[in-house]
Amino acid sequence: MKFLDLLFERSTRHVADTTSRRKLLGRIGSLMVAGAALPVLLPIDRTSKALAADKPMAGDPGDPNSCDYWRYCSVDGFLCSCCGGSVNSCPPGTEASQVTWIGTCRNPADGKDYIISYNDCCGKHSCNQCACTRNDSEEPAYRPFNNNDVNWCLAAKSHIYHCTVSIIRGVAV
Repeated sequence: MKFLDLLFERSTRHVADTTSRRKLLGRIGSLMVAGAALPVLLPIDRTSKALAADKPMAGDPGDPNSCDYWRYCSVDGFLCSCCGGSVNSCPPGTEASQVTWIGTCRNPADGKDYIISYNDCCGKHSCNQCACTRNDSEEPAYRPFNNNDVNWCLAAKSHIYHCTVSIIRGVAV
């Protein structure tokens, strides 16, 4: 019994000698900061905002059915505006993926940069119309939220890709 008492006493004294309240508070603070930063680092569910009405901008230049349309600066896929949907809404029978990639595109009408969310619409086979591949602000695959080569339909009920919409999130600062 004396051996166990001695063992526990030494290990307790060692822990007391090598740690302090200040160190404990520092570690708790680090964990709190890491916990607060974790949601920023994870993929974001943008479905509710993607399905919200995206009002057309006054003086919105260009043809939404053309790859040269200003919102499509980082698009890679088929345009939903050619597949029965619009620039910001999925065609009937499809659903927006739960996660998206983002890009920053300049509107030539007002000269401002806008944050654009590219949402893949999933649930039907590819529409094979208006295929566009523009990679103006694409990042490497290890930064997936800025990479357009990922099959974003993996986050939807159906993993079948149909087309992509381009939704304005706000003005880039």
